[in-house]
Amino acid sequence: MNRNDLEKIIRDALAEDIGSGDITTSAIVGSELKGKGEFLAKQNGIVAGLEIVEILLNIVDPKLIFNKRIDDSEKIQSGEIIAEVEGKASSILTAERTALNFLQRMSGIATITHQYIEKIKHTKTKILDTRKTVPGLRTLDKLAVKIGGGTNHRIGLYDMFLIKDNHIAVAGSITKAVKLCKEFNQKNNSHFKIEVETENLKQVEEALNCNIDFIMLDNFQLSELKKAVEFIGGKCLTEASGGIDLNTVKDIAETGVDFISVGALTHSVKALDISLEVKISE
Repeated sequence: MNRNDLEKIIRDALAEDIGSGDITTSAIVGSELKGKGEFLAKQNGIVAGLEIVEILLNIVDPKLIFNKRIDDSEKIQSGEIIAEVEGKASSILTAERTALNFLQRMSGIATITHQYIEKIKHTKTKILDTRKTVPGLRTLDKLAVKIGGGTNHRIGLYDMFLIKDNHIAVAGSITKAVKLCKEFNQKNNSHFKIEVETENLKQVEEALNCNIDFIMLDNFQLSELKKAVEFIGGKCLTEASGGIDLNTVKDIAETGVDFISVGALTHSVKALDISLEVKISE
């Protein structure tokens, strides 16, 4: 993602919080008072979002000095200082909540992603994210997944065909739906990859006969998942999906599936506990 797009997301977030002005800080903190803030980890995890915080602080006040103690994707321990910011105390206080909102959420996503990857690191399987993201923050949610070691799936509706149950119902069959997508590619001189969501072995067989790129194995029981992966036999890539958690991901990866998509990485993530402790400079 380019910097202009990042800045737009950040500016929108700042406008939402600051509005016509930070009245509490304006009333209490002198405009020339200097301060220092320390971003302090209060939980163990993986840090993500320091790049965003740096851009945000620069937007709020270009004279603020930001110093990272570590880089995105590194492990942090409770009690560790992640980064520091120095400059006008009023600027630091105005930026505080929005900066922490980004940093805490992204670090939470990176941390849970890393936990999933640790469970399956002995396999070839990769962890995918989904489109179950906060509206307007998909880019940052997916960036956090990547920082945590995960793999980004399609970004939106525009960069890959994903034929789901409702599409199949409207088209009449998997075969008809795939045919229409291939005709779309031909008509528009495009090369979008095609994935089909399947719910049973009969649908897997039909999808495989359509010569597509991915087959999603949605909510398959473990025994059926193994059969499906063996039946597909590497003729296309496979993705397991549907209610997968840290307790089940290892067994699913050991079936030999290529990818496991986990909506929980972004749709219900718990923010990592990080604070900003501000002190007035001597």
